Amino acid sequence: MSQLAVRPASECRYDAVSLGEVMLRLDPGEGRVRTARSFRAWEGGGEYNVTRGLRRAFGLRGAIVTALADNEVGRLVEDLMLQGGVDTQFVQWVPYDGIGREVRNGLNFTERGFGVRGAVGVSDRGHTAASQLKPGDIDWEHLFGDLGVRWLHTGGIFAALSESAAETVIEAVQIAKKHGTIVSYDLNYRPSLWRSIGGQAKAQEVNRAIAPFIDVMIGNEEDFTASLGFEVEGVDDNLSALEVDKFAAMIETAAAAFPNFQAIGTTMRTVHSASINDWGALAWSRETGVVQSTHRERLEIMDRVGGGDSFASGLIYGLLDGQPLQTAVEYGAAHGALAMTTPGDTTMVTKAEVLKLAGGGNARVDR
Repeated sequence: MSQLAVRPASECRYDAVSLGEVMLRLDPGEGRVRTARSFRAWEGGGEYNVTRGLRRAFGLRGAIVTALADNEVGRLVEDLMLQGGVDTQFVQWVPYDGIGREVRNGLNFTERGFGVRGAVGVSDRGHTAASQLKPGDIDWEHLFGDLGVRWLHTGGIFAALSESAAETVIEAVQIAKKHGTIVSYDLNYRPSLWRSIGGQAKAQEVNRAIAPFIDVMIGNEEDFTASLGFEVEGVDDNLSALEVDKFAAMIETAAAAFPNFQAIGTTMRTVHSASINDWGALAWSRETGVVQSTHRERLEIMDRVGGGDSFASGLIYGLLDGQPLQTAVEYGAAHGALAMTTPGDTTMVTKAEVLKLAGGGNARVDR
């Protein structure tokens, strides 16, 4: 594809900014939530994880736009974000009412899964500070106009949290586009978030309102079906290498409906067990058509949560770096594969490791 018209780094304070909720992830390790006596604490959020990956794995300048209740849990989430190197000056701190009746911080209990036992996520995020963000709360003109941002990333998890969250996404992407910022969006369909507010019909209403402002759309086959309503017979939630042509047809349909899409990226995952997946990725642009990453069969997985977010950050890094789409999708697939070999939502990978794997490297010991 011809390179995206990304603003020069010299003109911008930030390479990437994410808009989304950041929750406290509580992880029982190899055990179960229902029998745990201790938890390991991490931070995580579908949108946040992408910019954190760009900062920690690829060394870019990143910031998060979110809201937290100002209590000890919120300050713990802040401390974890600071360790991730992401600028927190745009976090909106909301006074805590002492009980969580009016505002809270989100919690996410996550089991990794193993073998025949799948991963399980149990979120507790009602009335969170981030879900109450609304248009006018953030000075987007200052962020995109005065400071400058090369790339904005947001997604369907944050947009599902409330009517005002979806309206905040639209406000953000419109002003980002006004100032020449590239905008990516991960559909990230979660049935549990939409179930009580209208299900797939509501998801499609919200996401189809946001889609006209997006340059790079990211999602798997379920995302495009459930969130945008594009269906191709024979494609399910375990897209295999043999179904690439069918999914390519879905991408072409989405691109025709939204001519503003400059690129589309998607992961390909066949689940054999919680700890063995086939893994790969596709990407599309009008100039290249569909390109496919290396397909890694029977990839061993420690923790699958965040693999798609790490794919997104690798893909975005490649595009920000001016690489061809084929190279960018290889970066994304390699980063996602590596991120799933460690616990937690967020990456523990280095840029050198991504480039090595994307270039055909293996798991032999580096000495």
